[in-house]
Amino acid sequence: MLEMSKQVNAIRFEGKPSKVMETIVNDEEIEITINNSISRRFSISPNSLREFTVGYLLGEGLTESVDNITDIIIEDKTIKAEIDLVDFDIRKELVVGSDCFGGWRTKIEFIGKVESEYTISKEALFEAFNTLKKEAKIWQETGGTHVAGLVSENKFIAIEDVSRHVAVDKVIGAGALENYDFSKSFIVYSGRMPADMLIKIARVGIPIIASNAAPTSSGVSVAEEAGVTMIGFMRGERFNIYSHPKRIAL
Repeated sequence: MLEMSKQVNAIRFEGKPSKVMETIVNDEEIEITINNSISRRFSISPNSLREFTVGYLLGEGLTESVDNITDIIIEDKTIKAEIDLVDFDIRKELVVGSDCFGGWRTKIEFIGKVESEYTISKEALFEAFNTLKKEAKIWQETGGTHVAGLVSENKFIAIEDVSRHVAVDKVIGAGALENYDFSKSFIVYSGRMPADMLIKIARVGIPIIASNAAPTSSGVSVAEEAGVTMIGFMRGERFNIYSHPKRIAL
């Protein structure tokens, strides 16, 4: 498997051209096969693939628990996962995911509402986002990744990926493997917040998501209906709350 970044030759123009070595992010095309029948391909960063697999399976509603994942085999550019599919109905109506490569997203009526009473202070939100920026080492080197952070009590997991969806899959998977209580957790990340991202968050029961970027109208609609607190445009000491503001102590 590749390293997260590599150096390449480039020509830089700053008043005049010069030859330089630039650090760029690596990405790989990975195929995941579930129970030898369902396959999807992703262009992702070559790190935390076990966490990605777990987070993807949970976020897509293919399983409700890590305990139902019986095996994960990672070999080169392929992932094989074995899970209990008893409660999964592939015939559910689907929506097209904004990642456009590798996922299916079920309609919001198939997502249970997040009922968590969890609240956080605005100070905790600012602190988490500042920590997230410090943890984005590959982005600092390359400018080529998204970063997601999962915060629960005094624990913080941050993972980078070329895909914003996969970065969130990876922190969800990491949190699940470490037995995080998702109902008392929140996500901070870099990237837009469309419907499919909010569906993923709602499905695993995370009540709050905050980003430095913008929401979409479909994302706001899902957040409202699914009971998720959505926060956008976190920049400096400002942000916008688009849904369920009672969870944020201002």
